[in-house]
This record gives sequence, structure tokens and C-alpha cells, in this order.
Amino acid sequence: MSVLDAHSIAFEGGSGSETYPRVTVVVSLYNYAGVVGETLDSVAAQSLQALDLIVVDDCSRDDSLSVVVAWMKDHGGRFNRCALYTNDRNLGLATTRNIALGHVATEFCFMLDADNCLYPKAIEKLLGACDAANAEAAYCQLELFGDESEIASAGVLSQTRLMRGNYIDAMAILRTETLRACGGYGLFEIAGWEDYDLWCTFAERGLNAAYLPEILCRYRVHGASMLRSETNLEINNVEMEITARHPWLQLDR
Repeated sequence: MSVLDAHSIAFEGGSGSETYPRVTVVVSLYNYAGVVGETLDSVAAQSLQALDLIVVDDCSRDDSLSVVVAWMKDHGGRFNRCALYTNDRNLGLATTRNIALGHVATEFCFMLDADNCLYPKAIEKLLGACDAANAEAAYCQLELFGDESEIASAGVLSQTRLMRGNYIDAMAILRTETLRACGGYGLFEIAGWEDYDLWCTFAERGLNAAYLPEILCRYRVHGASMLRSETNLEINNVEMEITARHPWLQLDR
């Protein structure tokens, strides 16, 4: 059995409307019982009405699964399709996202970690930016909240700028078939730089990603985040691994 089959469905619902959505919001979840409700509330509040929602729980050790089941029972009818999958064991962020990708049935998907949030027009505006530029992806400026409160640094997709480090978050709308053609999210020995790896692949393939310089997404900064608790502790190994994949990188410390 493939690792991508190592999951089961914990909830499935939705309105089943004949107005087929173009976008699926994909939420990857691991031990965020305390904040995932706020994240899902921000998805339900989107101005774009036609949406699918897929959540994949990576074998959380807290009450994340039951929190999402309860939320979907109350709010699942907001979406055309609303599904919760649970991994049989802890498989990591990249595999969790790739499992969700295998269940996406819409033209676009939007990647959202379970501790982040969206402003109400985020999906609508990013989809519009993608359409206007005939792009394979679209992303925006981020607002940091939680332990820090500031505006993140973002900008137009550039291989030259990516050479020095990542400045584009995972919160982006992506053309589903393009993401699949890129192989989905790459597996790292130490998780945390899957997004950087994907944007490097976009740059290498000359794919068009539209940058919308508006604050539409909110990135939660906290000590329990994967970057702080895992990735940054093994930064030398992470840098060597991504440089092996993309030899043109010249990372700034």
C-alpha cells in the first residue's frame, strides 16, 4: 500500500450544490485543537461562496480530530463538499498535503495550515489575480500575528531573489494539475521548507505565479510552530538538502 493510501475518512458532508466550485481549501492539521476552529471560521467567512473544504489530520495527539468533526457537523453545509481525513500514523506535512491533493476535484486548491487565518476576500481576490494573469498560482502579502505583529516581506516570483532564501508562503492558490505535475510537495528529512522547494520548482520551470500586494492572509507566529520547534534546530541539514535539490541556490545565513 502506498503511503498516500495510509488514511481514512472521518467526516464527509457538504451541500452537494450544483454550483460547482473552482477552489478547494486544503487544511493540514497536527495538534492545533486550540486554534483550528478560528482557522476554519475564516474559511467559512470567505466572500467566494462556491468552495470545497478538505482537512487532513496527521494523527494529532490532542483533540484536533474531534474539534474538526464537531465544526464540520455545524458548518459543513457552507461548502459544496466538506471532508475530513485522518492519517493512520504521523506522516509529516508534505505527505499530508499530498494526501489532500489526491482528493481535490477542483481546478484550483488553496493551501492553509491549521494555525493560520484568512481575511474574507482572500480566495476571491487571489482567484481573480490568477485568472487575470493566466497564472499557475497566486499569492499575496502576509500579516504576522501572535508572538509578532508586523507585515512579512513578499514580492514577485524571481529565481534571482529565491536564490538567497524564501520569501513566499504556502498560503497561495495553485492550479491543481500544475501542482500535481510538479510532483506535489517534496519530502524532506527535516520538515519545514516544502514551500520553498515548490517555489524553486516553479522558478526552474518558468511557471507564472501572480503576486497580489494586498494583505489577505494572516500567519500565526508562535513557539510551537514547526519552523521554530523542528526546522530551525536542524537548519544546516535543511540547507544542504534543499541546495542538493536546487544547486543554483546561494543561501544567506
